[in-house]
Amino acid sequence: MSRSLHGLRSWLLQRLTAVYLLIYLVYFFIHLLLRDGGGYEGWRGWLAQPAVAIATVLFFTALLFHAWIGLRDVVMDYVHPFAWRLSLLALIGVGLLTMGLWVLLIMIPLHI
Repeated sequence: MSRSLHGLRSWLLQRLTAVYLLIYLVYFFIHLLLRDGGGYEGWRGWLAQPAVAIATVLFFTALLFHAWIGLRDVVMDYVHPFAWRLSLLALIGVGLLTMGLWVLLIMIPLHI
């Protein structure tokens, strides 16, 4: 695969994740404006609905991919020593994976 194709794929994935993030956030804020409180149990019930749970997990997956692509590109452009670049990318990757696992640990008990 050529470098230009790899860059195009990253660019396209960044744009697609941004579109999904925007759609989800619009849906979320409309839901927030239309609901009448509900407290913890109301939010838990809303997030326990299968369609909302899937959309929410996809939102956080898209958010993590979006962040990875953006941060990776910045590190690749501005951090030139290979060891620093590799260390920083590994640290960012571990951090994003940890956040993804945290989201799953929050979402899975809603369906048990």
